[in-house]
Amino acid sequence: MTSQIADEFLLGHAEKAVSPTDSPDQPRFYRKVRGHQRVPSGSQEFKDLTKRDALEQMKNDIERLVSTVPEAQREATKKELDGFSSLFERYLQEKGPSLSWNDIQKLPENAVRDYASLETPSTEDARNMLEKLVVVKLNGGLGTSMGCRGPKSVIPVRSDLTFLDLTVQQIEYLNKTYKVNVPLVLMNSFNTDADTQKIIRKYKGVQVEIYTFSQSCFPRIEKESLMPVPKDCHVEKNLEAWYPPGHGDFYESFSNSGLLKKFIKQGRKFCFLSNIDNLGATVDLNILNMLLKSNSTSEFLMEVTDKTRADVKGGTLIQYDNKLRLLEIAQVPKEHVDEFKSVKTFKFFNTNNLWVDLEAIERVVSEGGLNMEIIINHKSLGNGTNVIQLETAVGAAMKAFNHSVGLNVPRSRFLPVKKTSDLMLVMSNLYDLNHGSLIMSPKRMFPTTPLIKLGDAHFAKVKDFLSRFANIPDLLELDHLTVSGDVTFGRGVSFKGTVIIIANHGDRIDIPAESLLENKIISGNLRILDH
Repeated sequence: MTSQIADEFLLGHAEKAVSPTDSPDQPRFYRKVRGHQRVPSGSQEFKDLTKRDALEQMKNDIERLVSTVPEAQREATKKELDGFSSLFERYLQEKGPSLSWNDIQKLPENAVRDYASLETPSTEDARNMLEKLVVVKLNGGLGTSMGCRGPKSVIPVRSDLTFLDLTVQQIEYLNKTYKVNVPLVLMNSFNTDADTQKIIRKYKGVQVEIYTFSQSCFPRIEKESLMPVPKDCHVEKNLEAWYPPGHGDFYESFSNSGLLKKFIKQGRKFCFLSNIDNLGATVDLNILNMLLKSNSTSEFLMEVTDKTRADVKGGTLIQYDNKLRLLEIAQVPKEHVDEFKSVKTFKFFNTNNLWVDLEAIERVVSEGGLNMEIIINHKSLGNGTNVIQLETAVGAAMKAFNHSVGLNVPRSRFLPVKKTSDLMLVMSNLYDLNHGSLIMSPKRMFPTTPLIKLGDAHFAKVKDFLSRFANIPDLLELDHLTVSGDVTFGRGVSFKGTVIIIANHGDRIDIPAESLLENKIISGNLRILDH
């Protein structure tokens, strides 16, 4: 897929480049290709030549960008943008899909272990193991999709505590309970770094060492010319011209920051990596015990959980070229998408909770062996310019490590907050708060969480969502809730079974305080029907 887009661009524009009607003020790239006009335009040689020219032009533009940086920062900037150049080169050179669908192999018997089979370590063993652990949270995202400013990690999610507050509480509890010093590392982006640095000052008295580093900052690429959008490296003056290249950038940025080497010298062995908005991603001693046992050779563990109809687009595990590998929906040919979404064919999906050997990261990065699949993200800038950004996913690196393994974990370890419907769940009485961890209430009769759908127009932003509830309703016996339109809720409302509330355009529905709605449909004319 990658090469097809690049080939179409290069072939189309290279043909323009050999036209006798070219204008002298066309982009440099067009003019430069003119020397290849005797090569047949449909040939592989022609494509190779034009790709080489695009790459040379990009390298020249990157050198120009680096030259705009103050001398003291130039070496670090060059190292970072070398990573971008390498990604861009792979984007141009890759031929065809990253895998052949028919060559996907059946998962070997022990490729995915069951969490229930893991042993719990003794307190003394747990203490020794925790001294070898680093906790890393991916903290590069903003809260804009939920109508909030600044890093997503500072959105209050429970008892006025933010994602970051809860994470720090969890690590502090571990450190105090086991008398250890597990460090917390935050991978920020240029969007979140400055605000995060200010926020973490409040944790100075907390028994947690907090480290931060920023992932790479790459230039967006003009779709039509394949040239970088920014004209200089003053990122803060033109934020729209730059982007953080996905969490797959973790390995090289972590290494470049110096923290990887620091932790290895301290005797740390594994890092536990997860999204900061996944409130189920807590340190698990049984998993750590599995990885640090003397007979374990696994350098990479991916937590997966059973796929439901709500997870059909999530990445899954496959065996390919005799190695365990992450398969994302973007890699799937169109004719096989339905098969990919099948719960029967692909039973698990990736939670993005990863445990990775630190020395193995150092080895793979130094050898240049990551080679993660490229995700092409199309965007439009404020001025209408169409751009592409090349990204990678952190889990896709599993094929680069030795003896990678999947672990089928309980659904409770996957509790992401992406929308206000997720926020409603974690703020409700479905969960109890225990030292920064959210635990499913023992009063809940079912192990699964309810399915909640809230209309975007009135509930998508946190501020609007909160304004519609006097307090969060009782959800202990809820199976499914759909709310759409102008609907408000009084204090002490309870939902049971399936509840659907739809206010038609121009109508408003106010659910009275202390209402009990069980298997009801409430429509715009306020009739209450048995479901």
